[in-house]
Amino acid sequence: MADVSFNQLCNWLRFRHLVLIDTLARTRNMHATAEQMSISQPAVSKMLREAEKMLGFDLFQRLPRSLVPTDLGVHVARYAQIALNDARHFVGQVNDLREGGHGLLKIGTIFAPTSQALPQAIVGIKQRWPLLTLDVLEGTSANLLSLLEHKQLDLVIARFTLDRHRQLFDFRALAPEPLCLVAGSQHPLAHTSDLPLAELGNWPWIVYPAGTPMRARLERAFAEAGMASPGNTVETISMQTTLQLLQTAPMLAMLAESMVEPDIKAGRLVRLNLPFPLVLDDYGVITRRNEVPGWAAQAFAEQLLGVAL
Repeated sequence: MADVSFNQLCNWLRFRHLVLIDTLARTRNMHATAEQMSISQPAVSKMLREAEKMLGFDLFQRLPRSLVPTDLGVHVARYAQIALNDARHFVGQVNDLREGGHGLLKIGTIFAPTSQALPQAIVGIKQRWPLLTLDVLEGTSANLLSLLEHKQLDLVIARFTLDRHRQLFDFRALAPEPLCLVAGSQHPLAHTSDLPLAELGNWPWIVYPAGTPMRARLERAFAEAGMASPGNTVETISMQTTLQLLQTAPMLAMLAESMVEPDIKAGRLVRLNLPFPLVLDDYGVITRRNEVPGWAAQAFAEQLLGVAL
């Protein structure tokens, strides 16, 4: 099998082939792909053969009821998805600029920066470029970094969750994240000066999903105290759900201080007196490595870093 050169790929492969590969990888069905692309099923089959001939290997294994990506096909489908996301972003930016705007910046963020750093940076950037559209998405670090890798976000405020992230992305630290143990003001432990650590695992807890840095830190705190992690749990990243549960049920949660400070001051929550500090690793501005961020992403990153100083 001869190697495919970059020039050959540019001359042969078309966006319609990328759309085909991406759609087939998602539907795994020629009929469904034909419907989504508004072409005939024979046309889908012909285009797939063309792409495989260009590349010199099979992209999909033909099974009686479905198409399954080969190992190389998985890699090509991932590239197709990234390339198409990049193209969609390019088209959106061009259309916005033609209409007199300053473009679109897609930002992903974990919850902690939304209390101070992110709003201040947004106000600062909008004062300089009022027609720059900001699309802000909240989520877990893992989900946001996956979207950043696939070019569905321009910039992320989060922390690494996998070793491979250190090879894929550049990281500039913004701030550490002190944590605290909180309960609703009506919780039996709310006004206990001598917190019974051995009993904490017996209460129902609201926790972040498995695999998140917040969940890992909670489990490590229990392990360091020689206790088993809580078994009676509700998993969520929703701050609104967490606050409602804390205020209406005898539950506990470990959250960032910046997230709960307003509710503590208002008397809706109580910080429990832990005898040891809890701190997460720094979160920071994360961008794709070996790729110069657009001017808006660079400007926003500088705004964030300025706020954090």
